[in-house]
Amino acid sequence: MRKLLFLFLFIIASLSYLFEVDEILVKKFSFFNDLKISYINKAISISTSIEKYFNQAETIERLRDENKELKEYKILYSATKKQLDSIKEFLIHVEIPEIRPEIELVKVLSYINFNDFTKVWLDKIPQDDRILGLITENSAAGIIVNKNGRSVGLLNGNKDCSYAVFIGGNKSPGIITSSENGSELEIKYIPIWSEINKGDEVITSGMDNIFFEGLKVGIVTEVINSAEMKIAKVKPYVNVLKKKYFYTYKNTNDDTIQQENTLEEKTNN
Repeated sequence: MRKLLFLFLFIIASLSYLFEVDEILVKKFSFFNDLKISYINKAISISTSIEKYFNQAETIERLRDENKELKEYKILYSATKKQLDSIKEFLIHVEIPEIRPEIELVKVLSYINFNDFTKVWLDKIPQDDRILGLITENSAAGIIVNKNGRSVGLLNGNKDCSYAVFIGGNKSPGIITSSENGSELEIKYIPIWSEINKGDEVITSGMDNIFFEGLKVGIVTEVINSAEMKIAKVKPYVNVLKKKYFYTYKNTNDDTIQQENTLEEKTNN
């Protein structure tokens, strides 16, 4: 105990002496004072830089969250605009129904099979057995199906992933699915009379109630003619296998229609 007390008193005395020496040095030699001021200014500069860094980190995180929200609004806007444009193209002076798409951000959890990168688990609890659309960068990325109460993402290129599309300016219909070439997709069931060409853009048609009309898919790279139909090879715009996050699309108007149909069936019975 005495040793600790002696050590404590010695430290206090030493510090006092040092401070006095510091004052004498400052009075006798002015450059020590300049050096001290320079040191203090440098310390303040470093402290300010550290504070700015943490403020920037918080700002980046906030902007990242805002960017996610903006992407959701962009998809909602695109969905609503495309549907309104389609209605205006064919109907005039008609009561337009309320359009209520539902957009949700989902995360890829893992591959389901290590030998198939186009089939993944998603962190979404399915509400029913309806097939939903997957979106990334304003492009169609695949579909979601319910498997034993868990959401499975079937990405573009999966043999079980298919949805309706339009091809080119004439909006020739077809169904897009996987192809033997893993880097391309394939459109089947194109009517034989359809005029399609290499370089035509492929978009979702919305005729399957999975997507809305107008989401980009890819570009036609080859057209194959057969006796009964045409087949088109497509290079997709986005490599969906590299994505960790997607947006799901669901048109909630379909729920209202199904409820009305169910109520009508019960009334008729």
